[in-house]
Amino acid sequence: MNKLEHLFEKFLWTSRLSVMTAVLASLFSSIAMFYVITVDTVSMISHLLSYASLDTPARLALRAETITHVVELIDGYLLATVLLIFSFGLYELFISKIEAAEASSNSSSVLCINSLDDLKARLAKVVLMILIVKFFEHALSMTFSTPLDLLAFAGGIALIGLALYLSHAGEAKH
Repeated sequence: MNKLEHLFEKFLWTSRLSVMTAVLASLFSSIAMFYVITVDTVSMISHLLSYASLDTPARLALRAETITHVVELIDGYLLATVLLIFSFGLYELFISKIEAAEASSNSSSVLCINSLDDLKARLAKVVLMILIVKFFEHALSMTFSTPLDLLAFAGGIALIGLALYLSHAGEAKH
């Protein structure tokens, strides 16, 4: 029975390598997002080359469009970062520590994941930032027709402030 138990435990331990599918998928998705957002950034900048030669109404329209695009770019880069952090975190938790990161003197502590709770906390902060960026993106196109609309917008801002406060208050306890 001892040999069967040993074989089963060896199989069970080796099965952790199945997490590599999620690590690789997240890594490739992150690289793809970085590529897509960088191409969008270059495209946006190329559209801005004619900005100085535009008349005032066209310039105002391009400025508003550019601000919206910049917010979308930030959102895309944050999503790519979430995927990258998720990839690193899964690898470090289930496969092995990344020796190159530990040996490097200038490695970021953001990528050092010690537990599932640590990974969840880091991902939650980035997801919160994505939600804030999305809120800002929608706020750019909002029109306020009644005082209640303005009050709802102010409530959204207050809730964002509360979420940021609570995320940092939880961090201070640890």
